Amino acid sequence: MNGTITTWFEDKGFGFIKDENGDNRYFHVIKVTNPELIKKDAVVTFEPTTNNKGLSAFAVKVEPESKYIFIAGERIKITSIKSFLAYSEEVPAESQVDKENAVLSVGLLMNRIRPKEEEKKAATRTLKKLAITTFQNTTYIFSEDEIDVDATMKILKGL
Repeated sequence: MNGTITTWFEDKGFGFIKDENGDNRYFHVIKVTNPELIKKDAVVTFEPTTNNKGLSAFAVKVEPESKYIFIAGERIKITSIKSFLAYSEEVPAESQVDKENAVLSVGLLMNRIRPKEEEKKAATRTLKKLAITTFQNTTYIFSEDEIDVDATMKILKGL
């Protein structure tokens, strides 16, 4: 069933939803799948029920205001997200070369051509990443250097 949050008492953790029939229904924050989106006038879907005090709602899901999510400058349509995954990857610890402003020297080039006598193990660090795949088979990969992976995962799980 669809409805709109008419009243929300954040400090008490409950509120009321006006359903599509015009009836007011009680709901509690523990019955909401994405509580971080709860606010007055938010559109919701829910399962209607009753309790000892009257009409209530459970399995409440707050509909996001936007049809898009913006991550590190990328605009991704929420309904086109097929899957998402957070993972960790070992990457070189040294910073990446700025290819636009790099200055190449003959010595640097010769060192790359000459066989290395001893292969040095480069220092690495663990980098947390987020991969989002759409139904159009486009995969976006974001690293913790660009975004807060944990916070973004929490938002995606709430959609």
